[in-house]
Amino acid sequence: MTNAPVNPVTPQPPQPSPRPPGNSVIPHSILRTGSPSTASPPEIYLLARNARISYCFLYMPQLNELRDHRSQTLLMPTENQLKVIQADITKLAVDAIVNAANESLLGGGGVDGAIHWAAGPELLEECRTLGGCPTGSAKITKGYKLPAKYVIHAVGPVWHGGNSGEERALADCYTTSLELADAHGLSSIAFPSISTGVYGYPIQQAAQTAVKTVLETLTKLNSSIQVTFCCFSAGDLAVYERIFK
Repeated sequence: MTNAPVNPVTPQPPQPSPRPPGNSVIPHSILRTGSPSTASPPEIYLLARNARISYCFLYMPQLNELRDHRSQTLLMPTENQLKVIQADITKLAVDAIVNAANESLLGGGGVDGAIHWAAGPELLEECRTLGGCPTGSAKITKGYKLPAKYVIHAVGPVWHGGNSGEERALADCYTTSLELADAHGLSSIAFPSISTGVYGYPIQQAAQTAVKTVLETLTKLNSSIQVTFCCFSAGDLAVYERIFK
C-alpha cells in the first residue's frame, strides 16, 4: 500500500529539559510514519501528519495485531497526551481522577479508600445515589475536597487466572472512563493501575491492557484528553516505563 503524501511539518520550538526521574512521557518515537516493525512498544503509524488525520494504524507488537481506525475527525495521540508518574493520585490537579472502585461504589481499601478519605463525606453521599456499578463500567461524581474536579469510579475485575473475561472487563474500565471524560468536556484524566491491588490482576498484563486500550480509545474521542498513568509504587512505574520504551 502506498502512503498518502505527508504534509510539511511546522518547525517545533526547542524541547524542555528532560523530566526528573519518576515522570515519563511516551517518547516521540511512538509516533511515526511507515510500516510496523517488530519492536516491542505500542506504535502508532500515520498516513498523514496533521493535527487531525484520516487514517491511523495502531500496531501492538505484543498482540501481533494491526488495527485500522478511520475517521474524518480522528485526533492523533501526541507525545504530550500520555505520561506515567509515581505519585499520590489524590493530590493530582487534573479534571478527573479514576477511582479503582468496587461494585457498591461505597468505598473500600487501597486507592478507593484513599480517594474517599481525601474527598470527604460528600463523595460517599453522592455515591449512595448512584445505585452501584457493574464490573467493567464506570460512573462519575464531583471531586469535592480533591484537587480534581471529578472522580470517575471504574469497577475493575477480580483476577481469576485470565480466562474469565478479565482482560475485556479491564479494557472496558479504561474505555468507559475516557468516554465519560469526553462526554463531560474534560481535558485531563489520571488513572491508577486498576485491579492490580487486592483484586490480584498481574501488573504486567494490566499495564499492557491499560496502555493499549487508552491509545485505541483516544483516537475515537471528540476531544483531546491528556492521560496520566499514576503509579503507587516504583515497581509499577518501572513496568509502565518498559512498555513505553
